[in-house]
Amino acid sequence: MNIVAVLLVAAVGGAIAIVYAVAKSRWIRKRAVGNETLERIAGYIAEGAEAFLRREYTVLVPFVALVALFLAVANSGSLRLEALAFALGALCSAGAGYFGMRTATAANARTAAAAANGIDPALRVAFAGGSVMGMTVVGLALLGISLVVAIGVALFGGSVGALRDTIFPILSGFSLGASTIALFARVGGGIFTKAADVGADLVGKVEAGIPEDDPRNPAVIADNVGDNVGDVAGMGADLFESYVGSIVGCVVLGIGVAASDDMRLRLALLPILMAAMGIVASIAGTFLVRGKPGESPQKSLNAGSFGAAAIAAALMYPLARLALGTGTFDGGRGALSVTLASVFGLVSGTAIGLLTEFFTGTSTIPVRKIERSCDTGAATAIITGLGVGMLSTLPPIIVICGAILGSYSIAGLYGIGMAALGMLVTLGIQLSVDAYGPIADNAGGLAVMSAMDPHVRDVTDELDAVGNTTAAVGKGFAIGSAALTAIILFSAFAQSAGGSNLLVFDVTAPKVLVGLLLGGMIPFLFSALSMDAIGASAFAMIEEVRRQFRERPGILEETETPDYRSCVDISTKASLRKMILPGVIAAASPVVIGFTGGIEMLGGLLAGVTVTGVLLAIFMSNSGGAWDNAKKLIESRAHGKGSDAHKAAVVGDTVGDPFKDTAGPALNILIKLMAIISLVIAPMLKTYWG
Repeated sequence: MNIVAVLLVAAVGGAIAIVYAVAKSRWIRKRAVGNETLERIAGYIAEGAEAFLRREYTVLVPFVALVALFLAVANSGSLRLEALAFALGALCSAGAGYFGMRTATAANARTAAAAANGIDPALRVAFAGGSVMGMTVVGLALLGISLVVAIGVALFGGSVGALRDTIFPILSGFSLGASTIALFARVGGGIFTKAADVGADLVGKVEAGIPEDDPRNPAVIADNVGDNVGDVAGMGADLFESYVGSIVGCVVLGIGVAASDDMRLRLALLPILMAAMGIVASIAGTFLVRGKPGESPQKSLNAGSFGAAAIAAALMYPLARLALGTGTFDGGRGALSVTLASVFGLVSGTAIGLLTEFFTGTSTIPVRKIERSCDTGAATAIITGLGVGMLSTLPPIIVICGAILGSYSIAGLYGIGMAALGMLVTLGIQLSVDAYGPIADNAGGLAVMSAMDPHVRDVTDELDAVGNTTAAVGKGFAIGSAALTAIILFSAFAQSAGGSNLLVFDVTAPKVLVGLLLGGMIPFLFSALSMDAIGASAFAMIEEVRRQFRERPGILEETETPDYRSCVDISTKASLRKMILPGVIAAASPVVIGFTGGIEMLGGLLAGVTVTGVLLAIFMSNSGGAWDNAKKLIESRAHGKGSDAHKAAVVGDTVGDPFKDTAGPALNILIKLMAIISLVIAPMLKTYWG
């Protein structure tokens, strides 16, 4: 197989995605808002979001430089180039989040303006804004991977030995850069958005009794800014690193399977070709998202997602056959085995998404159960929501276990890797649908703040209700792919640390057992720090909103304008300060354990953090999503808003917000970041421990 041709195809695929994103972004910006008040308030949100990201990236520059310096000094010879790959991965991840967020803040006002003409025009604008995020992520990821491998081939040649020993270890640095930015973007953005959201809800809706998104609430702009920096830029960086991690894990496993050198090369390059094919399928799927009068937006979005998945599934075997030919590996497995493993992952990801929709979707049995519990107060609402979240871990874990066992029986460890990639092969449209949600949510808030016709808010509420479900489904995909990606990165670490043989860890060995316990504890410590950060930041926000209401009574009487910027500044400072410790713990744990406890203890650490991290992420994401939609159900009742049941639902939703938008999603990154760090330092550990 010609490696240069493969890299060229991948680069073209990435470039097509970027061109598509730029074209959609221009289309959105050319649309007139036509409402001066709407444009002015949207400008506040865009200004706050951009200011936050600039400050966040400024804070991260020294950290990125320090890690790059460590990689340059700790490595030897050509592996020092890992530092440059790390910096490139960090830059691409930050760039994807920034560009997607800028387009989202332009799309929100235009979605609100389009909603005046009905749900279909609003859906088209909101989805176009989301598609910019989706295509930017997959485009930059594939371009970055292609660039790193191409430079490596130019410097060291394209032999199997050069790929295995030099180029792919350098490529793992690119994945590490993506993971590092993703963790801080998720945690920092999550702290920002939830501090503002909690402050706005508890003081505005519960204490002052004013509606959601009421312009009299000083925290309302910060809340809308948070949707963009947390749910758009943060989610984009999150899935950027998931996508990169699954591809890198696959290529590392492919180059190490038991087969001829030619077959190893083919297996290593197939994931890159598969990702390029997924971009084509995703773009095709976007043209299937066409709203029809009287049709639910969910149906239209599902048509795009399932259509893209069907196209990808149909192309998988021809692509695998073209890439692998008639060759076999690992005891007679070939193109058909790889295809079945990939389809297994694609189907499993869809199943996890549907299960997530069942536990969190509007009007489902679990959400109705929480809705009824709100009638007896906040305590029962919280107890019921926790129970729903715990129960929701069972079905997805069964699906994930089935995906692991099924793909392994079909194509070995490489099959697990291809299953993980199969879950994310149509990430372009999956993320487009996910990023659509925050845009619709912002549009609803802007409609209220700019005093548009109530019909506009009804339209955006329908879009937003679907957006909550799409966001929950997106989190389900992220959790499932995180579990499989962590496993293949763990396997790649065991392969790299074991040299010619795959390293096996004995769970009865004391060092491995200690690692398991420490790893099992880290997700709880990480979540505790994230939740504590939100609590402290929300307290500062609540005090500021109360102060403004107390000292400036004209705000509630609509004779004075609130000080929105002070609330944005509170969330910004708090999130940037509080995100450092959880991020440092996640990044430092594998290094400290690896160099003090050894490779065995590090293996146990990775196993422990994967198990508890996946379970805790499912529990938090689903319980938070269910509380949110239970609140919306109560708000849809006659006289629901302002009732005791509604106040109980608001409390439950407030508890669930940091669950589903900060701690839960960040755990997906945590388990993959620790695995990729372990993979990066594996050569150092082999040298250190002899």
